[in-house]
Amino acid sequence: MSLPEFWFLLIAVLFTGYFVLEGFDFGVGMLMPVIGRGDEQKRRTVLNTIGPVWDGNEVWLLTGGGAMFAAFPEWYASLFSGFYLALLLILVGLITRACAIEWRGKINNPRWRTWCDVGIALGSWIPALAWGLAFANIVHGVKLNGHRHIEGTVLDLLNPYGILGGLATLLLFLLHGAVFIALKTGNEVRDDAQRIIRLLFAPTAVVVVAFGLWTQLAHGNGWTWIPLVLAVVGLVVAGLAATQGRDGWAFTGTAVTIASATVLLFGSLFPHVLPSTINDAFSLTVDGRNGTVAASSTHYTLVVMSWVAVALVPVVLIYQAWTYWVFSKRLTVEQIPAPIGLPMESARS
Repeated sequence: MSLPEFWFLLIAVLFTGYFVLEGFDFGVGMLMPVIGRGDEQKRRTVLNTIGPVWDGNEVWLLTGGGAMFAAFPEWYASLFSGFYLALLLILVGLITRACAIEWRGKINNPRWRTWCDVGIALGSWIPALAWGLAFANIVHGVKLNGHRHIEGTVLDLLNPYGILGGLATLLLFLLHGAVFIALKTGNEVRDDAQRIIRLLFAPTAVVVVAFGLWTQLAHGNGWTWIPLVLAVVGLVVAGLAATQGRDGWAFTGTAVTIASATVLLFGSLFPHVLPSTINDAFSLTVDGRNGTVAASSTHYTLVVMSWVAVALVPVVLIYQAWTYWVFSKRLTVEQIPAPIGLPMESARS
C-alpha cells in the first residue's frame, strides 16, 4: 500500500468513526423535541445521554478534515470551491448546536431553554441531511474543470441521487439516535424511544437499501458488495434486537450499518477522491493514476504525517473508549433534578 492510499484509508476510517459516533448525537438532537415534548425532565434526560461525549465525537470531524487538508490539499481546495454553501450550512448547524447545548442551562427561563432546544434540533437536522447530500455528490461526480474548479451552482447538488443520499443519512441517524436513547435511558424515556424505533425502522430500511443498491450498481465494484450486505445485515439485527428489547445489539446493528454504508461510499469512490463529470482526465485521484490529477501531498509530507498518526491515533482511541466506559450507565427522569427555583410538578408540566 502506497502512502497516498494509506491516507485515503485513514480518512475513510476517521469519517466512519465520525458518522457512527456523531450520528447518534444528531439523532438525539433531532428527537429531543419529540421525546421531551412538554416535559423538561425528559428533555434534560435525553440531552444528558450525549452530554459527556458529544464534543469529543466532533473531534473525529476535525481530525478527518485536517487529514484531508494536509494529505490531499487539491481534494480539499476543489471540494470547498463547489461545496462551499453546503459545508457552510453544516458548519453553521454544528456551531448553533454547540452553543445551544452549552448555554441551555445558563439561564433558568423556560423560553430560553425552548429556544436552545430549537437550536439543538436545527443544528442536528441540517448536518444530518447535508452530509449525505455532500458525500453522495462526491461519489456521483461533479463538474470539475481543468483548473480544478467546480462549475455550476449549489442547485446541481440537488439531483435525485444526492437527495436520496441526504434522506438516507437523515433517517439512519434518526434511527441510530433513537436506539442510543433506548440504550442509555430507562423507564418512560426508554419506552418513548422504543416507540420511535418501531415507527422509523421501515422507512429507514427502504431508503437506506435503495441508496445502497443505487450506489453499488452505479459506482461500486466487486468487493463493495461486502459492505452493502453488511449494512443490510446490520439493519436486520437492529430491527430484531429492538423488538426484543436488546438495546445493546440494536445499537451495534445501527452502528454496523452506518460504518458499512460509509465504507461502501469510500470504496465506490476509490481511487478517485473527486470524479469529474466533464472529463475523467480532470478527475482527482489519490496518486494521479490513468492520466488523472494527483491530489496527494509530497512523499515527505505524508511520511511525517504517518509517524504522527501512528503515535497519536491509538492514544485518542483509548481515551475515547475510556470516556464511554465511565459514562455507560443508564439515565432516568428521577435522576434529573428540577431546575433551580422550579418545583418538580412545574418542570414536568
